[in-house]
Amino acid sequence: MGNYRYAVATGSLGGQPLVALEDSARGRRLQIALHGGAVVSFTVTVNGVTHELAEGYRSGEEIAKRPGSRFAILAPFAGRVADARYTFAGHTQDLDPGVTGAARGSRHGFVRDADFDLTASAADNNHAAVTLATRAIRPRPGYPFAIDLAVQFTLDAAGLTLEARLHNVGDGPAPCYFGWHPYFRVGNGGINDWELSVPAQTLIHTGTDLIVLPGDAAYVPVDTVPALDYREPRPLADSILDQGYTDLEADADGRLRTHLRNPATGLGLALWQERGVMHVYTADTLARDARKAVALEPMECMADAFNRPECADAIRLEPGAVRAFRCGVELDNAA
Repeated sequence: MGNYRYAVATGSLGGQPLVALEDSARGRRLQIALHGGAVVSFTVTVNGVTHELAEGYRSGEEIAKRPGSRFAILAPFAGRVADARYTFAGHTQDLDPGVTGAARGSRHGFVRDADFDLTASAADNNHAAVTLATRAIRPRPGYPFAIDLAVQFTLDAAGLTLEARLHNVGDGPAPCYFGWHPYFRVGNGGINDWELSVPAQTLIHTGTDLIVLPGDAAYVPVDTVPALDYREPRPLADSILDQGYTDLEADADGRLRTHLRNPATGLGLALWQERGVMHVYTADTLARDARKAVALEPMECMADAFNRPECADAIRLEPGAVRAFRCGVELDNAA
């Protein structure tokens, strides 16, 4: 691709194909597995020291088995669908036909096990970009719709940008929305001393099953639950979070930014999104490296949006239509 500052390269990890975006001048490198479109590594260089920001998969076996859904692409829905059932366009759908009791459940969509195709790549002195695409979202029990999904990853001076495009290639309207499940680290120790800020006015209230409560009970002002109020940066300490936030306040440029920072080193990042909700998970139940990273999950709509009347317009995609969602990672104090 020429002798440019940025480059795109291919490789593998334990037999799993990877694609890498590189910024040689700044010492930044992003690696993405084609299986699931999952980021496996995002290294940055600060004052001559290389830091790993991504708590991703470490082997080909992990990429295949996807424990913890690390950096998973979530489509055509994110989070859980209550009882694996929903109604759309007057028809009730069952994502788990024949399954009963506690075994019922559906979450995080259908592409975590999809092998994405590398459909485009480019690199020059200003950026490196690749597009990963899949046609895995096709009619199946409980989801009689067809969506083409393409995700463009771009590395540039600001950091990383994802642009997801959902294209309804079916004959009728379809319910769909996009989410991303990244785990970030801003240090090699535990998360307790890291500072979090989330510009949210409202909490999304769930039951013990992590399903959003019905109606207005789903929404709780942040003011009324100080323990979950991160509008001002503060240490995570021993907080255990698996929490959705909504009514996010935008910065002057229109982006909604959630910040994670290590005050001991100054290393930090901002997870930005153009709209939607933010879900924060402190990774307490991860089998590997519990509380060594924080999941900052930008989602186009809240979990169980297929069952929320207030989300009906946001999830509806007409036949032939394309909807885009953009989010990304800005790097603080990175050379």
